[in-house]
Amino acid sequence: MNEQFSLEGHAFIPLHNLLKVLGWCDSGAMAKRVIDEGLVRVNGEIEVRKRCKIVAGQHVSFNGQEVEVTE
Repeated sequence: MNEQFSLEGHAFIPLHNLLKVLGWCDSGAMAKRVIDEGLVRVNGEIEVRKRCKIVAGQHVSFNGQEVEVTE
């Protein structure tokens, strides 16, 4: 299953915020921890920058879930 997340006119969303908004992590602290641990992928590559700017067209996956970010 491939979810979609709309930036709703924003240029980007920081990776740790995206995980929290999607409900994939219970808190910002948990989101930062799973990113630190190398458990999150952006476009198939492990991403360890917590504030990595996620923009439209990118795919983020974590724990068997995947989302496509749209404008």
